[in-house]
Amino acid sequence: MDTEQQFRAVVERCRAVFLQKMHDYGTAWRILRPSSITDQIYIKALRIRNIEERGRQQVSDSVESEYMGILNYCALALIQLELPADAPLELEENEVVRRYDRHIEENIRLLRAKNHDYAEAWRLMRVSSMTDLILQKILRIKQIEDRSGQTLASEGLEANYRDILNYAAFALIRLEEARAETVPSTKS
Repeated sequence: MDTEQQFRAVVERCRAVFLQKMHDYGTAWRILRPSSITDQIYIKALRIRNIEERGRQQVSDSVESEYMGILNYCALALIQLELPADAPLELEENEVVRRYDRHIEENIRLLRAKNHDYAEAWRLMRVSSMTDLILQKILRIKQIEDRSGQTLASEGLEANYRDILNYAAFALIRLEEARAETVPSTKS
């Protein structure tokens, strides 16, 4: 399976959870300001890092589910950023899905471009490094948000959310590959 196929498979799992939660909660997430979405991503990434450092966890939610949450929250943040301030809190499901899918396709275009230039260097990275890069980008976003979105020489909010989304997908791919390597083969 190539990278794009793996990426699409991981995103499809995230999208399924996203749709289930939208069924349960509607678009209640629309009440969140972008800074609150950033903080949700931050909390999830900090939990992953704590589990990586301690080697154990006490809450049953898996690291994989946290990365899935990070990916979905990034998609929500991208949707929030593009909506006008006076957009209604309740959005039609088909509109949200269309926007979600459009942002994922944009991330796939970004993935192709970066994989071309960087020769899939993410495959050489530790998952813990991806966690750290997600945390770094969140801290960058928080700085940009605290400056009302103003930057002098840096990428803005959208680019950082897109990078986090991709790192979360890469971490999910790497975790899936590691799990597949540890499963004993049933072939004789």
